[in-house]
Amino acid sequence: MWTDGVLIVFISIFTALLGEGLTWLMVYRTDKYKRLKAEVERQCKRFAHLLPTPAAGVRVDTVEKKKETIGETNDKQMKKKLEREEEKLKNHNRDLSLVKMKSMFAIGFAFTALLSMFNSIFDGRVVAKLPFIPISLIQGLSHRNLNGDDYTDCSFIFLYILCTMSIRQNIQKLLGFSPSRAASKQGGNICRSISRGQ
Repeated sequence: MWTDGVLIVFISIFTALLGEGLTWLMVYRTDKYKRLKAEVERQCKRFAHLLPTPAAGVRVDTVEKKKETIGETNDKQMKKKLEREEEKLKNHNRDLSLVKMKSMFAIGFAFTALLSMFNSIFDGRVVAKLPFIPISLIQGLSHRNLNGDDYTDCSFIFLYILCTMSIRQNIQKLLGFSPSRAASKQGGNICRSISRGQ
């Protein structure tokens, strides 16, 4: 059981590296992606500079609150300019998502095949012992295809999902594919959602 758990962690690391490698091959290294990413970064910075700065000591975290501030000042020209910049930002985000979509289909197909293969290898085997009994909503996943009523037994799929959720984010940061901090900090929620899609 212990060796199965370690093997699943290595499988998770391998599939995360494989996924990031395929994404780099199909998306990150292309000129179109690099151009769109740079444009989104530039738009985020431009958008943040257009927003009014709050009074000293007051922290405003979302674009919506800043828009309300603009609405209160009745500066219609500034409001229109802000809306145009926001629209450009949304268009660039959409284009960036379309560039990534092709690779996501390929990676999804490959991972579905890998997951079904590993699922058949570990079918009916207890790969770990949980230190808790999962809530009933998750028990179907954590105890999938296992015999018995001991809900602290863990199936392959549950451990694999937990490992992948934690490992993939760290691998993205390690390889430099995680969202940039500049885009995350600048421009509130819009730029944060854009940078997550990169």
